[in-house]
Amino acid sequence: MPNRRPSVGRTRGALPEETPQRRLTSIAGGRTEGGPVEERPDTVRELSRKAGAGERLEAEQARLWHVVLSVAGQVTPLAELRVALERLAHDHSFFLTARYAADHAEIRYWEQARDLHDAAAIALRLWGEHKVSANLPPWEIVGLEVVDRPTYHKRVAEGFGDPPPQLGGVHPY
Repeated sequence: MPNRRPSVGRTRGALPEETPQRRLTSIAGGRTEGGPVEERPDTVRELSRKAGAGERLEAEQARLWHVVLSVAGQVTPLAELRVALERLAHDHSFFLTARYAADHAEIRYWEQARDLHDAAAIALRLWGEHKVSANLPPWEIVGLEVVDRPTYHKRVAEGFGDPPPQLGGVHPY
């Protein structure tokens, strides 16, 4: 029996006169029912692509923000909690350090965002978005602090807002 190549059929969505290929579509997020879709760049890359050569969008440039996220809930076995926080550290690129006890934890990291509002919004989603992938306990966020980089460094230099005792990694209190 001869080796036969499968016939190339029409892909779903391709018109008969078109060659079969992948079609890309975009879905606008944040659409309100019947309302217009606001198109605004959400990443630094998109912002710099929109800026002309040599132009800088100073007001639109992303900045670094120091975030301290505090979470708490029912007692969780420490070994499970440590593994979950280590997974979170692996998943989140700007992770700095985490301290934990059986019923609460504090996560410190740097976030890149355009302004305080965006940095806080990202921070408030962090725990929920990684709850399943990192197997985090079903705790709630009980505290949030977001400060810009100069403020963070000024606090540390003045002896306030001291850095964690063990920089980097996941450690018990």
